[in-house]
Amino acid sequence: MTINKVAVIGAGLMGSGIAAQIANSGTDVVLLDIVPPKLEDFGGNRNAFAEGAVQKMLKADPAPFMTKKAAKRITTGNMEDDLNLLKACDWIVEVVLEDLKIKHATYEKIEKHRKKGAIISSNTSTIPLNILVKPFDKEFQEHFVITHFFNPPRYMRLMELVSAKNTNKTAVKTIRDFCDVKLGKGVVECHDTPGFIANRLGVFWLMTAVNVAVEKNISVEVADLIMGKPCGIPKTGVFGLLDLIGIDLMPHLSKSLLDTLPKKDLYRESFIDHPFIHKMIEAGYTGRKGNGGFYRLNPDAPKGVREKQSFPLKAESFDKNNYTKSIKPKLKSVEAGRKGLKSVVTTEDQGGAYAWDVLSRTLHYAASLVPEIAGTIAEVDEAMRLGYNWKKGPFEMIDALGASWFAEKLKEEGLSIPPLLEAVGEGSFYTVEDGQLQYFGTDGQYHDLKNPKGVLLLRDIKRASDPVAKTASATLWDIGDGVLCFEFTGKMNAIDETVFDLYAKTIKLIGDGTKDYKALVIYNEGSHFCAGANLGLAIFAMNIALWPQIESLVTGGQQAYMALKYAPFPVVSAPSGMALGGGCEILLHSDHVQAHAETYTGLVEVGVGLIPGWGGCKEMILRAQKEEAANYNKAQDGQPLWFSPKTTPMGATRKAFETIALAKVAKSAQEAKEIGYLTDSDGITMNRDRLLYDAKQKALELSKNYKAPEPIEDIRLPGASGKAALDLAVSDLHQSGKATGYDVPVSQAVATVLSGGDKADWTKPLSEKDLLKLEAQEFMKLVRNEGTQARIEHMLLNGKPLRN
Repeated sequence: MTINKVAVIGAGLMGSGIAAQIANSGTDVVLLDIVPPKLEDFGGNRNAFAEGAVQKMLKADPAPFMTKKAAKRITTGNMEDDLNLLKACDWIVEVVLEDLKIKHATYEKIEKHRKKGAIISSNTSTIPLNILVKPFDKEFQEHFVITHFFNPPRYMRLMELVSAKNTNKTAVKTIRDFCDVKLGKGVVECHDTPGFIANRLGVFWLMTAVNVAVEKNISVEVADLIMGKPCGIPKTGVFGLLDLIGIDLMPHLSKSLLDTLPKKDLYRESFIDHPFIHKMIEAGYTGRKGNGGFYRLNPDAPKGVREKQSFPLKAESFDKNNYTKSIKPKLKSVEAGRKGLKSVVTTEDQGGAYAWDVLSRTLHYAASLVPEIAGTIAEVDEAMRLGYNWKKGPFEMIDALGASWFAEKLKEEGLSIPPLLEAVGEGSFYTVEDGQLQYFGTDGQYHDLKNPKGVLLLRDIKRASDPVAKTASATLWDIGDGVLCFEFTGKMNAIDETVFDLYAKTIKLIGDGTKDYKALVIYNEGSHFCAGANLGLAIFAMNIALWPQIESLVTGGQQAYMALKYAPFPVVSAPSGMALGGGCEILLHSDHVQAHAETYTGLVEVGVGLIPGWGGCKEMILRAQKEEAANYNKAQDGQPLWFSPKTTPMGATRKAFETIALAKVAKSAQEAKEIGYLTDSDGITMNRDRLLYDAKQKALELSKNYKAPEPIEDIRLPGASGKAALDLAVSDLHQSGKATGYDVPVSQAVATVLSGGDKADWTKPLSEKDLLKLEAQEFMKLVRNEGTQARIEHMLLNGKPLRN
């Protein structure tokens, strides 16, 4: 059973988002919604809801589509005229209102047009599966599952999958594999219980955090600060998260749980219906989407001033005039977070006490829910990591505290010890045996935590082996079958000279043939692939005028990247997250890039007053020339890249200039192909956990009869006339106010390199080395400029570019 076409019924925020992610995977989608009740308000357009949803998504930020082209894969329609489109669909996803009557009526319509064997699923998070399928026949029930996506579907990795004992096993596997491989989801199989895993536990955590804050008179700033990074939870914490998802969502989630939870569930015993929350909602203070929430921007602040305010929690009242300036508190417990979770909750201050009160109750609840909500603790931890972005799941947190210590503390506070926590005793919920991670099962035994086929994780390699080589900012690992993995390890995975040192050792190690190594993968499991050069070191060197050392860093990087490009073995880069500046230049010099779909890459050096200095300018002009020749399809075999009857001196130069001077950043791997940072032959992996495996397989494929490319010695550029044209364009932008004063000299430096310099001419060949020399020359000019130094300092201090 394979899925080639999908239908999504319901074009609301979730339904349209799910349709967009399916389209992102390269799969055709049918998106249907009801006919508007008042057609005249929509110009008689019967497909207005579905069509409008697609148009909204094309304008949305963050974007549901990885590229606007993906929207063309969606066919829109309505539930009266277009149900015949369902006949061609292999999977039909229902995303209508959480109303059983509406869902059953929708299924009845689907059944009249669904082909036999097509899978049906609901995105419900509140209605049990057995109730959803009860009125329908055996074949329908066997092909029905719950697929609970998290919002926004593109960015949230968790997808909870619920099936029944009589569900067709092939159908379950088909959905699991499609959502894993094609949609990039971490699929967690849940039991058919209220709230499944993530919301059952996550809503309890949020409720408890609000209850404790109100009870103990904790400010929202203290709550969010301690319940964020120190606890391994996103910096939004509790109240920031409620503002983000919408305060009005909480009463709905609470009601759905209270309607369906067992009578003696701890959630019921802990629930408090705070009047001030209802009053906030009534006043339109629903969070970021409303007038504000627990935080807001001061509406009376002077123009251009962003003053953040917070609401002081009061159990019985809400008044929009009670907002006060938000001040970040200083807490010893926050500093204690560097030593681990136990240090946070045992610190004797307001933050430590709050963290313990919230987490102790949350972790106690989690330990009591297995095996009710899931078969293993690993599934619960995975759901909370992927659904709520916790760094550690609840059982990993208990291990961080010490299971026996945690149990003893619960006893001291008069709380019962959940059977699973009692069973683990003096042990831990996770252990390592011969390099293999194991989890504690409900049977009282440890079991290997096995990865699905096609998943290779560097953390598993690290657990079972020692590095092949290491420097201060990089480590080299053997990932098997003759392939080495190069990992950045510095802050933000930034690049410095110790990275170049390990590059040199790696090239020698693989290239000299003394060991059976045949390929290199550049990869890491950080949040971001590489943020580029270490700007902190750069500004330090500038401040004490260490110009020779800076120049050495530039030329050293050029040599390292050229050595990678022309190494006698294949180099495959596997980025995820940000790959900016020097990180992007690594991709440009690799034989192949196997990118995670959520790769955000670009040559952004102009933002800090510099130009790409490690071959980025060179590679972009080469790519632009190759693309131009290929587009005209006139280049003759054996002729250089620039040769084509319709290739112009300025065509490729102008494109490369626009990309670099405007610091274009691709917001997905697919968009990176459109810009030119990735090639058409580069691969895209949707699931982050499958990235290393896919990159390794490509490296092995390329290693068969691998032959290094030949250096390019015939590059033609327009020279002084081309630079003059680019400079004129920049001047026009400056005069119109679209470019700042310091954008001008930076852009002129880019123009110098891409035009080949004053001595270049379309009739004279240049080599790669010539362009690298130009890059270094222009880079060093800018480095000495106060405007560049101001931009770098501003970026380091504020995290955003200075528009000087």
